[in-house]
Amino acid sequence: MTETSAAPARTCSYAVRDTPIGPLLLAATDEGLIEVVFHARGRAVDRALSRLTAALGAPPVRTDPAESPHPALAVAVDEMDRYFTGELRAFTVDLDWTLSGGFNEKVLRELAASVPFGATAGYQDLADRVGEPGGARAVGAAMGSNPLPVVVPCHRVVESGGGIGGFGGGLETKRVLLALEGVLPEPLF
Repeated sequence: MTETSAAPARTCSYAVRDTPIGPLLLAATDEGLIEVVFHARGRAVDRALSRLTAALGAPPVRTDPAESPHPALAVAVDEMDRYFTGELRAFTVDLDWTLSGGFNEKVLRELAASVPFGATAGYQDLADRVGEPGGARAVGAAMGSNPLPVVVPCHRVVESGGGIGGFGGGLETKRVLLALEGVLPEPLF
């Protein structure tokens, strides 16, 4: 009989930051930023922490980003703050892709690499870029599974007919992010 050993638990630290789109939970491991969660209050935080605990084998620890054992958390917080003040157009924080995989990860990596600040791409365009013609719906599902929104900019993916499309953070959040990047006009109120 051979013994199989479980993978060792990985540590993770997180912080919740107030932003113009509401509180965001940012979590990081030694590899990089692993998750960004919209509407980070109550049950949303509990679900995110449960998902991270299951994926990493240990519960994440809330920490001051400057004191985190994971330097990517401090970088992510700084870059997110600068993004929302208009000082940052491209995130450089290292990313931990543990919560994504397969086709979804392939699409999200392509999105992060090829759709810059102030630009948009259609669902079908992204499907074509990853070699999946006719895969627009699958790309939509990949956007919905994105564990790193804002940093991996799924808000920049829109419908080919000019519609805004869906968004896990809510359509108003998507509108605010696109306005921040100059794609849409600023809201009047």
